[in-house]
Amino acid sequence: MTIDDTIKKLPEALQHPVEQQWQSFLDAKIDQSLLPGEVTETLAKVWACSEFVMHTCVRFPELFSELVASGDLLKSYTEDDFKTSIVVELNQGDEEALSKQLRVFRRREMLRIVWRDIAGWAELTETTRDLSYMAEACIDFALSNLYQWQCHALGTPCNDEGVAQKLVVLGMGKLGAWELNVSSDIDLIFAYAEDGEVKDGPKELTNSEFFSRLGKKLIQSLDQQTADGFVFRVDMRLRPFGDGGPLVSSFSSFENYYLVHGRSWERYAMVKVRVVGGDYEQGDELLSMLKPFVYRRYLDFGAYESLRELKAMIKQEVKRKGMKNNVKLGGGGIREVEFIAQVFQLIRGGRDTDLQERRVLMVLDCLAGKNLLPEYVVNELKTAYVFLRNTEHRIQEHQDRQTHNLPDDEVGKTRLALGMGFEDWSSFLIKLNQHR
Repeated sequence: MTIDDTIKKLPEALQHPVEQQWQSFLDAKIDQSLLPGEVTETLAKVWACSEFVMHTCVRFPELFSELVASGDLLKSYTEDDFKTSIVVELNQGDEEALSKQLRVFRRREMLRIVWRDIAGWAELTETTRDLSYMAEACIDFALSNLYQWQCHALGTPCNDEGVAQKLVVLGMGKLGAWELNVSSDIDLIFAYAEDGEVKDGPKELTNSEFFSRLGKKLIQSLDQQTADGFVFRVDMRLRPFGDGGPLVSSFSSFENYYLVHGRSWERYAMVKVRVVGGDYEQGDELLSMLKPFVYRRYLDFGAYESLRELKAMIKQEVKRKGMKNNVKLGGGGIREVEFIAQVFQLIRGGRDTDLQERRVLMVLDCLAGKNLLPEYVVNELKTAYVFLRNTEHRIQEHQDRQTHNLPDDEVGKTRLALGMGFEDWSSFLIKLNQHR
């Protein structure tokens, strides 16, 4: 079967854009006979469901050809695959080249990840894991280069004993849990182990000043929109004192903040935290320091009331903004499954370390195994969660845009139903509402 044949099998409302872009792709003199059968069979559906993929292939046909020829499009990756494929030689201090390389890397890997997801070659857990591995590779690679260049220009930050200090990058939320979605912000927190001064530099600087400059450069390298796009939108609001606090804090400042000022919602955020860049060994020490704040040694039934309050706030905001069609925050949405898992973690996680798990699906399995929830309830929650997350991905994969709302136009509804494997919108909606 040819690609032209597969295009004709698409719903009529989706055929014309794919036909048009396929012709443009052929004009680039790409030999379609070199495409593996799996690619030929899935191209029409993938392009119909994702303008992002379709336009990337047409605009950068050599990128698509390389992805196919290398075999990477058809294979599952490991974490090391991401970290080794991003490594390139960069001129000293060349932040512009770093910025471009990160964005080209992101374009290639997003094309691969989204294609595999829509084609059905990757389960949800592989897709979210790959997105998280990609983000971590970009963060750590960018930071490694920026740190070296800044040390060369400003000197090396050291503690009072003269030991060099490095930045620790903490990943929060879905990044921390290897659960990133297709068009997600990354929530980061920056820290360093000890105060001190920069040695062998042209002028006096404290470690705080050095790492604040470094943190700003890292954010810019990832977040800034350039001619090559962006890498990830960076959100730093989960740091101590939020937007009003310092961009980077020492470990002792961190510990003091959570001891004195830590709020309930910050405990929830810390359930998923992990080190995603910089000094991993020091970062693990920081997480050990923070664990007593997150997981209490007693059965913390006060977490019920705190979660009720947070849930009520979200529900009120959803109602105020008319977000009932939001698959993340609306009634029966993704966030509610996460709440169910987290309330057990926060109540019992201090005594039962098995519940100190970042991934929602793993936590639910643990609850079933310990008879804390009936097995049939866990199975329903897991099935609903996977369905909702896949729906979220299909919505975002259309234009690589951060949105969680169901489409309200007929073409959009047809596209989403196709991407989710349903014949029409009404069939999809029935199943969605059952899960919700």
